[in-house]
Amino acid sequence: MANGQWFPPEWPDRIRALAEGTLTPVTPKRAATVMLLKDGPAPTVHMLRRRASMAFAGGAYAYPGGGVDPRDDEHHIRWAGPTRAWWAKRLGGDETSAQAVVCAAVRETYEEAGVLLAGPTPDTVVGDTTGEEWEADRAALVARDFSFAEFLDRRGLVLRSDLLGAWARWITPEFETRRYDTWFFVAALPQGQRTRNASTEADRTVWINPADAAASYDKGELLMMPPTIATLRQLTAYDTAADALAAAPDRDLTPVLAKARLENGEVVLSWPGHDEFTKHIPTGGASA
Repeated sequence: MANGQWFPPEWPDRIRALAEGTLTPVTPKRAATVMLLKDGPAPTVHMLRRRASMAFAGGAYAYPGGGVDPRDDEHHIRWAGPTRAWWAKRLGGDETSAQAVVCAAVRETYEEAGVLLAGPTPDTVVGDTTGEEWEADRAALVARDFSFAEFLDRRGLVLRSDLLGAWARWITPEFETRRYDTWFFVAALPQGQRTRNASTEADRTVWINPADAAASYDKGELLMMPPTIATLRQLTAYDTAADALAAAPDRDLTPVLAKARLENGEVVLSWPGHDEFTKHIPTGGASA
């Protein structure tokens, strides 16, 4: 492996089937993931390593994230920052869907990293989420005993959408068995809060400088999927979390979707605008 790009062994056969018209793509589910940033001598981003036993991308580094809970579409919650209408325009959907996607971003950061982008008032953030009652609520969210909107209501909290910046949007390739339409966000670690490995899907978490992480990927030392390393490389241009957040509103959210085609006896897999991920897969199944 020349770098740390994760490449599922079943992709070649599925790509060929899609190119030949014998595979019907599944509909992608909405999802959100958050690049949580922290300032220091050098800016760092919070990443988790998926357990090696995971069927999908085992051992790969990723950001906290997961699927949208449809229950968060309709439930009206206390909201700070840009309006739902603003987010709907930014994310390319309606207001209810935009609320659910933003809720997913905040919820997954809480579930997997213990960091909560919400507060008792529109201009505050909770300072500590490590107590037993907080942990009980976090576990109940993971179990989907109640929605994130219901959790906010129970706690009397305001969701701080102004602490998030929409960064990118990637859609799982059409030949995958599980597909997600994922919005990537950036956020800064709130003062007084700290991360922890709260995810059952991760065996390790790290704060790492984006440039160092990208260099380790290039050496084949860190395993990542294309959306992860692509967004990680983009973060290297910013010296502080505030700089990245300030740049977010101007980021292009045109969905990135891999394309597969048959060419000269090979299946060619490419991600528009991201040439480094292009794969040439011979009919025998080996990749290059």
